[in-house]
Amino acid sequence: MTEEPDELTALLREIRDNQEKQLGQQREMVDLYRRQYERAEKLQERAESLQDRSAGMISAARKVLFIVIPIIFLLIVYVSILLFR
Repeated sequence: MTEEPDELTALLREIRDNQEKQLGQQREMVDLYRRQYERAEKLQERAESLQDRSAGMISAARKVLFIVIPIIFLLIVYVSILLFR
């Protein structure tokens, strides 16, 4: 009868050890998920920043083209008039 409590104690210790190991693995998984989430969040913020800068550049380019194209057209007309006189 002394063997049965020893076996039971050994089984309970093994169960406890396995539960602790599983808990450690779960903590590692949670930490990994948290790091991946933070990284994804940083990437998202960076992408939004790049999109904002890109939108600003496109807006500026449109304004410049709105001014430059008529000037170029007028210069072409002026040069044409000078050439054909």
